[in-house]
Amino acid sequence: MAEHDAHTSNVLERFLRYVQVDTQSAEEHADVTPSSAIQFDLANLLADELRDLGAENVEVTDHAYVVAHIPASAGCEDRPRLGLLAHLDTTQVVSGFGVKPHIVHYEGGELVCGTADGTPVSIGPDKVPALNTLCGEDLVCSDGTTLLGGDDKAGVAEIMALVERLVRHPELKHPALGICFCPDEEIGHGAALLDLDRFGCTYAYTVDGGPLGELEWECFNACEVTVRFAGYSIHPGDAKDRMVNAANLMVNYHNMLPAHMRPEHTEGYEGYIHLQNCSATVEYACARYIVRDHDARKFQDKIDLMERAARFLNDELGCERVTVEVHQEYRNMAEIVSDYPELVDTAKEAFAAAGVEPHVIPIRGGTDGAQLSFRGLPCPNLSTGAFCCHGVNEFVPVSSLEKMVDVLEELVRRFA
Repeated sequence: MAEHDAHTSNVLERFLRYVQVDTQSAEEHADVTPSSAIQFDLANLLADELRDLGAENVEVTDHAYVVAHIPASAGCEDRPRLGLLAHLDTTQVVSGFGVKPHIVHYEGGELVCGTADGTPVSIGPDKVPALNTLCGEDLVCSDGTTLLGGDDKAGVAEIMALVERLVRHPELKHPALGICFCPDEEIGHGAALLDLDRFGCTYAYTVDGGPLGELEWECFNACEVTVRFAGYSIHPGDAKDRMVNAANLMVNYHNMLPAHMRPEHTEGYEGYIHLQNCSATVEYACARYIVRDHDARKFQDKIDLMERAARFLNDELGCERVTVEVHQEYRNMAEIVSDYPELVDTAKEAFAAAGVEPHVIPIRGGTDGAQLSFRGLPCPNLSTGAFCCHGVNEFVPVSSLEKMVDVLEELVRRFA
């Protein structure tokens, strides 16, 4: 085991600082990268810190990718370069502006992170059973009015703390490292524009998972489906056999999709069809769905079902008023990573050596590792320690932040 017990890190200080930089991506501007210019704020901050730590070839690209290289420790120069990645952006589902992180010493029962409009914001072991194992722990929370940003600023802080530890302790063995912080992961862009030749890594890991010990090499197949409904508006008094209400068409369409396929009724390897947002008038309606499944055949079945529902309504109406547009996002990285079992085994060893029990689970979501794997850089995903991401109840145990720096140290040592 590496002698990380003797090495402290400032991962907590980094995390508290990074989450206060607003980096929400913007779905409405998904045609450009980054989708929000504010992501450059954290990108430039991290680039400056990497330069101060002695990283080489530090660059913030025109698309807000932060890329840097860490030289190998003495005697490890001939080892392949290993990549470590996390993402800059946070989801726009919950506000990420004005995050006020603070530490709550949790003593059981409801975890109250703060208040919103005078009402306590809390979550308990009935919703998060892992809280029963966290009594006596210090937990980083927001003030209850915003998300925290552990997804993925916990991963960013852990990688940065590792870099500083390696710089301050040159006796720690590691190969050359490629460091990358990507924009727009939350809207499916992620690592799409990363220059892999410049990055120059043979293998990589994303640090973008959940509770401590999670290790993932399977993810969803994913697409976004936009369904549009064209109505015909006329005065309601004259509507008999003439009006076509686009809002009603949308309701009818949605109700044709099986309720058991909604995310609130699925778990594990079960996929889902999720209505993300919609808008409707008599004249026009639009519904945006995301479709997810680990199994490629079942994934396609869900898309086929949505297209059949549109055809059924059009046949009833005698004309095409419902259109379905499918935008593929990413595929299950298991198709690629299954050919590199040593990456999973090495990560398991790193967790165990740091005193953490690894839990290999399928991601019920996606990571930059999916795109990277299919682009030729096999890339499993590691935990960050974060719980309840994408909501105001999000929290990260302080001990998990520090332990993940230890895990990363053990990981890079094994690649040396």
